[in-house]
Amino acid sequence: MLGEYRITGRGASGIAADIERAVGEGALKPGAALPPLRELAQELDVNPNTVAAAYRLLRDRGVIETAGRRGSRVRSRPATTSRDQIRIEVPPGTRDISNGNPDVSLLPPLDAAFAAAIAHNAVRPALYGGPAVDAELSELARAAFDRDGVPDGPIGLTSGSLDAIERVLSAHLRPGDAVAVEDPGWGSVLDLVPALGLRAVPVGVDDDGPVVADVARALLAGARALVVTDRGQNPTGAVISADRARELREVLARHPEVLVVDDDHVHGLVDLPLHCLSGVTAHWALVRSTAKAYGPDLRLAVFTGDRVTVDRVQGRYRLGAGWVSHLLQRAVVHLWESGAVDPDVVGRSYGRRRDALVLALAERGITAHGRSGMNVWVPVTDETGAVAGLLQAGWAAAPGARFRLASAPGVRLTVSALADADIVPLADAVARVVGASGGGRYG
Repeated sequence: MLGEYRITGRGASGIAADIERAVGEGALKPGAALPPLRELAQELDVNPNTVAAAYRLLRDRGVIETAGRRGSRVRSRPATTSRDQIRIEVPPGTRDISNGNPDVSLLPPLDAAFAAAIAHNAVRPALYGGPAVDAELSELARAAFDRDGVPDGPIGLTSGSLDAIERVLSAHLRPGDAVAVEDPGWGSVLDLVPALGLRAVPVGVDDDGPVVADVARALLAGARALVVTDRGQNPTGAVISADRARELREVLARHPEVLVVDDDHVHGLVDLPLHCLSGVTAHWALVRSTAKAYGPDLRLAVFTGDRVTVDRVQGRYRLGAGWVSHLLQRAVVHLWESGAVDPDVVGRSYGRRRDALVLALAERGITAHGRSGMNVWVPVTDETGAVAGLLQAGWAAAPGARFRLASAPGVRLTVSALADADIVPLADAVARVVGASGGGRYG
């Protein structure tokens, strides 16, 4: 069960700390089964309730997972090991299309924006006790939400999309609650959910977004939250269509207690309309980040939602970080007001390369997916072989394991670094590698 390792400790915190340390040092391997409560309690000469409390602490920290009578075991990927670490070494001369970064040539310069923010600060410096959200930023964000048909709600700010998603989930859920997540989906969310002590329930994805039957099944099974990507889904490029949104909203209407989180992280670089799920249930949030369109280091996400959710998140934020830097907020105001990014131009740039790659692969008999955003998803039967084969051909692709729970294998290709002349060579390489091992299925 545990090999040579012997758990030590007397109190719940001591036992939990010993197990967590052993996992971090590799003495307890991913998937290792932990002793039953009474067995470990007898070995340590403590009350079984003490061991139960230790296991709860470890579950809440994302170190172990529990499955009722089947016992507890070390998670296959503890919270200390993110999916971003599932990557390959990129040898010199190899084209890296695995990192998911935006095309830097499409990012706006930030010097004028920060100069404007500094000038504003010189006249009206942000001080303790002031408003957390800049009034002009709030007005611009709300107007953009209104144009896209997002339900009315107050405006909040966090340090990026994942920060917002974490805080929204924490505002309503308790450890052990189930969260329906896209599969394949954003690896950071797939890591975050268990790290919060929550249970991820995979929901299949096709080109039009989450599969309705899977969402209905997850909610009937007791999922208390649903996290969806509205456009530019990572890794598949899926977009929630108008028809799919209508069907999903009908399902959600039967579960008004479910928390809905819409992630619109590619706002500003897509040219397809938004069809969100927000507003059907009592508690909801829609999150938009500046990272993809304006630069990954511009750590600001704006979100709206029902008043209870926004108030809880912002109240908790005030107790910790306090507020998002007003210098950063004013820089974003300048970027938005000056039209530093033209979503139509940026969306067409990514779309031209993405569509060309999907078409070139189709011409070579390879099924690929990517309706929006900067990624193309290629189902494969042998994920390891596909990644290794592409690496030998001079292309570093992202292994699908970074984005999957129970869905079929695949590889993600990011088009940001591709020039038009790269499309045919890359499609040829994928066809040789995937064709040799056989293509996979989507979902």
